[in-house]
Amino acid sequence: MTANNNRLTLIFSVAGLLLLLPLVAMQFTTEVNWSLFDFIVAGVLLFGTGGLIELSLRNIKTLNQRVLIIAGMLLVLFLIWAELAVGIFGTPFAGN
Repeated sequence: MTANNNRLTLIFSVAGLLLLLPLVAMQFTTEVNWSLFDFIVAGVLLFGTGGLIELSLRNIKTLNQRVLIIAGMLLVLFLIWAELAVGIFGTPFAGN
C-alpha cells in the first residue's frame, strides 16, 4: 500500500511543480501573465489528470491497456491545454 501512496505523492508533486513554473516565470518576465483563474484551471487539469492516471494504474491490470488509457488521458490533457492556451481549434471553450 505504501508503494501506491508514494506513487500518488510523486504524481501530485510533479503536478504541483508544473503549476509552479508559470508562477516563477511571472516573477521574471511580463510575457507570462496568469490570473488566479488560470492557476485554478491548470490545477484542476493537472491534478485531475494525475488522479485519473493513479486510478488507472491501480485498477487496470494489463500493461497494454494501461499504456493506451494513460496515453489517451495525456493526449486529451494536451489538446485541452493547447485549446485553452492558443485556441487551436477555435472553439468557444477557449473564448473564441
